[in-house]
Amino acid sequence: MTSERSLPSTTADERAMLEGWLDYHRQTLAHKCEGLSDAQLRTASAAPSDLTLMGLVRHMAEVEQHWFRRVLMADDSKPLYSSEADPDGEFHLTEEDTWQEARAAWQAEIDTARRNAAGLGLDDVGRGRSRLAGTISLRWIYTHMIEEYARHNGHADLLRERIDGATGD
Repeated sequence: MTSERSLPSTTADERAMLEGWLDYHRQTLAHKCEGLSDAQLRTASAAPSDLTLMGLVRHMAEVEQHWFRRVLMADDSKPLYSSEADPDGEFHLTEEDTWQEARAAWQAEIDTARRNAAGLGLDDVGRGRSRLAGTISLRWIYTHMIEEYARHNGHADLLRERIDGATGD
């Protein structure tokens, strides 16, 4: 794994610090997937789990979409992979699913997240609703997204080590 990640500034203001840590964790997940084939990105952790690196990327695309589109902007976009019939559809890969598509969808959601958050202050609240609370601030969304990526990057560490023995942050 050779991609470079930028550590967030240690002296930035709150907004730059939150955005820096979120970007760092996004880069970390990309780093964990770097240099692997589609087959390797589909390698499950251990039976009976169907957790894969490609599934994690697809999951994070849906998480980005949920918080930065549906909750923040009240966008009624449909989930990318999950459905009522398959609530964990992002983890259930088919032969037609590719890394190229998963990565492109994830990157598109990251780009949309950045655009949607750009004109808002940290205290601004989302126009949409979440099952967690009535109103949620952009600050909370950033903090939650950092937590979400950090947790799943731990899973990605274990998956990558199982695939090719690579370890590290």
